[in-house]
Amino acid sequence: MTARSLSKGANVPVDSPALRVELVWSHGPGVPDVDASALLLTSAGRVRDDGDFVFYNQPRHASEAVTHLGKQSAADITSDSVAVDLRLLEAGVERVALCASADGGTFGQVPGLMLRLLDAASGNELVRFAMAAGTETAFICGELYLRQGRWKFRAVGQGYASGLAGLATDFGITVDEPSSGAAPPAPAVPSASAVPAPPAASVPPVVQLPPVAPAPPAVPASGAAPGSPRLGKGEERLPVDMRKRLSLRKEQVAVSLRKHGAEGIVARVVLVLDASGSMSFLYTRGVVADVVERMAAVAAQLDDDGEMQAWTFASQPARLPDLRLGELPDWLRLHVRVGQVGLFRRNKRPRGLEPGQVDMRTVGIQNEEQRVIAEVRSHVAANPVPAPTLVLFFSDGGVYRNAEIEQELRAAVEEPIFWQFVGLGRSDYGVLERFDTLPGRRVDNVGFFAVDDISTVPDQELYDRILSEFPSWTAAARRAGIL
Repeated sequence: MTARSLSKGANVPVDSPALRVELVWSHGPGVPDVDASALLLTSAGRVRDDGDFVFYNQPRHASEAVTHLGKQSAADITSDSVAVDLRLLEAGVERVALCASADGGTFGQVPGLMLRLLDAASGNELVRFAMAAGTETAFICGELYLRQGRWKFRAVGQGYASGLAGLATDFGITVDEPSSGAAPPAPAVPSASAVPAPPAASVPPVVQLPPVAPAPPAVPASGAAPGSPRLGKGEERLPVDMRKRLSLRKEQVAVSLRKHGAEGIVARVVLVLDASGSMSFLYTRGVVADVVERMAAVAAQLDDDGEMQAWTFASQPARLPDLRLGELPDWLRLHVRVGQVGLFRRNKRPRGLEPGQVDMRTVGIQNEEQRVIAEVRSHVAANPVPAPTLVLFFSDGGVYRNAEIEQELRAAVEEPIFWQFVGLGRSDYGVLERFDTLPGRRVDNVGFFAVDDISTVPDQELYDRILSEFPSWTAAARRAGIL
């Protein structure tokens, strides 16, 4: 594995069994103190107990697999490091989240923030990931994860406004909170320079973290209590099991919004589904149908009427009927599939299409993302609403129209649209992986991340990733006069 620079959402195989993870930044006046940490997680994305959190107050995991090494400084550069020996990870640990927290400020005040992955034996740099931030006080910088018996590294770059305590709580760490009605105590976490020597006993020390900061107040929409899931039109018509899943997922969307200081935000949600030839397997397995059901909860929580406009695309884009909550089971049955039998046999006549169904032979099989992007832009311009638009764009890669896609998304910078792209496990995402680093835009209107198998990503983690950049774009777009 040779050294390379990763964009947000990209992943690479890891061949070195012993690693040194360095968090690097430029220190100076007004720059907060930054600390590295790691969470050992199961396939469900949770710790097994509080001992699975390795940080400056609990610097060594009982298995010896993960160790917080501490800070080093040279000139104006500081680093904080964590050692990970993949050979020593216990059975059941399938991910190691590599995290950071800022003490005394936000990551927007930390210049040159970068994660470096090095081979522990040789010291050779394997991967580096440069991160940009705003008001976040905690970060999941990257993750090591086990996929089909092989370890990989993913550049995550997901921020939290609730600090180290909020991040730890999200993964199942127990954090003491102040008693009701009492003034909050001073943070129990000492500065890195005050870290005591690890105790001799084999029992890990108590995890002491600052209390989770309360989310800022927000004006409730549609008369609902702040952050509570909105009751969507037609939800009562859903099957009981689907209604229960939707209710729980709406709560999880609300939690994600609170983490990013966006409680009560209202938005129009647009869904775009790749239907190119390589997606056939994901449709057949029901992966795409499951994605749509999970995204319906985002629309139900963000949109006053709970409806979601939708497109499918391959060689050509096609508008799908609007997804209304009460019609979700039939919508999945009629519209979330590659299409007519004989999609790749163009000489065959289509079997009977039901009302509103798209004859997928007219959509084709190639990847022409720029065409559906242009069509969604035209729809938003022709149908203005007072709220911003969040586009949830799912694709399995194969991007090759890089210049045309970049042209469309650059032109969309001045429009009230945030484009959140989600990669579904293949590769070749082209310009989408690089967009966060492209200069010359007043606001960053594009987010991207990729997962190997979205069906294994827990709902809360998926919503956290999908909504991690939308709130900060909303704030920036308001400042720029776009909203």
